[in-house]
Amino acid sequence: MAESLKEVIASLEKQRVAIEKALAALRDVEGSGAASPGPGRPKGSGIKRPGRPSRRGRISAEGRRRLAEAMKRRWAVKRAAATAKKSKK
Repeated sequence: MAESLKEVIASLEKQRVAIEKALAALRDVEGSGAASPGPGRPKGSGIKRPGRPSRRGRISAEGRRRLAEAMKRRWAVKRAAATAKKSKK
């Protein structure tokens, strides 16, 4: 009986290791890479921690303007390449 009990324990240990590996792989796919949040605070609950700045609205008006100009330039280049390719045909 002691032998069968040891075999059952060994089998359960193998299953536990396999489950932990599967959970780690799923967390990597999800992108979190960390263990699930504790029961007190669900992930993404929006509760702000004291002493930490808010992550919203950090870009300045000047930064937004430069970003918009850069995106317009990128799209202009892409449109020009598309029309050049179309006119070649």
